[in-house]
Amino acid sequence: MQIPRANEKPRDSSNFVAAEVAGAYGDEAVELLDRAVGIEWYRQHGTDVDRAAFALCRLRRARAGERGAPQAGDEAVRAVLAEARPEAVLWLASRAISHMDESGFPEAIEPWLPETDTLIP
Repeated sequence: MQIPRANEKPRDSSNFVAAEVAGAYGDEAVELLDRAVGIEWYRQHGTDVDRAAFALCRLRRARAGERGAPQAGDEAVRAVLAEARPEAVLWLASRAISHMDESGFPEAIEPWLPETDTLIP
């Protein structure tokens, strides 16, 4: 399958609204991550840990759109996580794994990992 416009030069996105939006999401995410440590997510939705994850997802989309590559979004998220306190990153990672598990991620990727049958007896 050929990807349309795969051989074209990346577009000039210097005036793209996503740049401004991405910056705002990045700033917001760092603040929310710091406040999210210790927030429990099973009884209440929409807490600071959920808002931080939301901001990071939006940052990823905006930066990827701005730069025309999903990797740019991933890099932007890593840059924000590098600014956050380590305990905040751990808390967010725990929330993300919880959500992935409850959303069926293990079952979705299981066909690609046939060797996982040996991990848990």
